[in-house]
Amino acid sequence: MTIESVLVAKDVSRDYKQGNLSLSVLKELNLDIKRGEKLAIVGVSGSGKTTLLNLLGGLDDTSSGSISVCGQQWSDLGASERAKWRNQHVGFVYQFHHLLGEFSALENVAMPLLIGGYSVAEARERATVLLLRVGLGMRLNHQPAELSGGERQRVAVARALVTEPSIVLMDEPTGNLDPHTAGQMLELLIELNQSLAISFVLVTHDNAIAAQMDRTVSLVEGRLVALEQTIV
Repeated sequence: MTIESVLVAKDVSRDYKQGNLSLSVLKELNLDIKRGEKLAIVGVSGSGKTTLLNLLGGLDDTSSGSISVCGQQWSDLGASERAKWRNQHVGFVYQFHHLLGEFSALENVAMPLLIGGYSVAEARERATVLLLRVGLGMRLNHQPAELSGGERQRVAVARALVTEPSIVLMDEPTGNLDPHTAGQMLELLIELNQSLAISFVLVTHDNAIAAQMDRTVSLVEGRLVALEQTIV
């Protein structure tokens, strides 16, 4: 792994057992994500994109091969160590926001910091700064049900970034948004990527979104195929 690499996957495969049969979903994948890089992963439904994200984020185990984040292999960590490393270095944004409905926007964003051992005061301060940055300064104390779809997804983005992780993994983050709101969300993500130098790996079905990433790879029959660099 080079100094600039944040995430490295080497010869990664993932198989699932179905009775006496073995279904191979991912086959000997190799991936090297640089610091601050924006990578799009595309592919047809069922091609294994979400499975790959779960492996990259240490939420699932590889059948073979290795994945390291900031030089640390997931396979070398126990469950509690893995959760701590993930909290420090990896953020997640999903198609559905997965916010905690009984908590305010501020409390939702502060949660990863509290889990990471920050004091309540510092967690709230950092969460407030980031919510202001994503344009939700007037919504700090609103619960998810009181927010629009776009606002909820902005809270989810702020929650993913509040710990200043090395990499953020996103699974169709604009998939539930209307085109206008999705465009605003993409602009926000690109601005945050450029200003914070956090690497982004984004799964998408939208070629227009993929075209705004630094490079794109496609999952085809369980293997990664590099596409032409989308930004020169």
